[in-house]
Amino acid sequence: MARAKANGIEIEYETAGNKSDPALLLIMGLGAQLTIWPDALVEGLAKKGFFVVRFDNRDTGLTTDFGAWGVPNIVEAIGKVMMGKKVDAPYLVKDMAGDGIGLLDVLGIDEAHMVGASMGGMIAQTVAGLWPQRTRSLVSIYSTSGRPGLPPGKPEALAMLTAQPEGPSREQRVKHGMKLRTVIGSPGYPADEATLRAFVEKNVDRRWYPEGGARQYLSIIASGDRVELLKTIKAPTLVLHGEEDPLLPVECGRDVARLIPGAEMQTYPGWGHDFPSQLIPTLVDRVAGFCKGK
Repeated sequence: MARAKANGIEIEYETAGNKSDPALLLIMGLGAQLTIWPDALVEGLAKKGFFVVRFDNRDTGLTTDFGAWGVPNIVEAIGKVMMGKKVDAPYLVKDMAGDGIGLLDVLGIDEAHMVGASMGGMIAQTVAGLWPQRTRSLVSIYSTSGRPGLPPGKPEALAMLTAQPEGPSREQRVKHGMKLRTVIGSPGYPADEATLRAFVEKNVDRRWYPEGGARQYLSIIASGDRVELLKTIKAPTLVLHGEEDPLLPVECGRDVARLIPGAEMQTYPGWGHDFPSQLIPTLVDRVAGFCKGK
């Protein structure tokens, strides 16, 4: 564990691999701590010859939170957007992108392969669009352009974004986390219950902070879509998406790939909105193979 002062906040991060190897920045999704990246994925990429950096986004885990701002009203914010009104937020997606760049500055890294999942994909896309000179390549994993009119996720998956545990006890939080992982998980790669529980417990015990995720959700709403930005991306781009993603349907990934000039697109049957252990060797090989060529 390490902390860096960057972009006006303190960022918690971890590294794996040799610093002399090409850097690869892993950017996580909504309310998700750096520990949501499976260790097997991180270690696999390091063994393939990358200096892997993962970090807690602002308002997540052990990085600076924005608790003083309060808990947002997401339904009200969505209503404002639908009426064409401005949404106030403590920060935007581009600020979270700036956190990643600030962390690279502290680590003395000039450029990196940007690999983001879900909201992390939105952040990575924004980095590639606004900081092209820092981006060796872009890998956008089960993410979206945010274009209005794209197919929505399944109601039960979308409901989990704002659902709360039945109560404040650790066990209630763990059960809630297990339900979330099951609802958004991969139908083709069901998780072993004991393994899933251990994974959820580790993250609940590290920090339980759903209000931070709510503010991140607000920042996505307030930031609008990235359609025009994606058209400007020059970095070699790989888009990965599960064909059974219940949260961001595969068409969302296809839209990203269509918008970014020359982007490669690969989908996987049975994959949802998680990182099933059975698929990790495949994903390590695909990401490492793509980034090695860039």
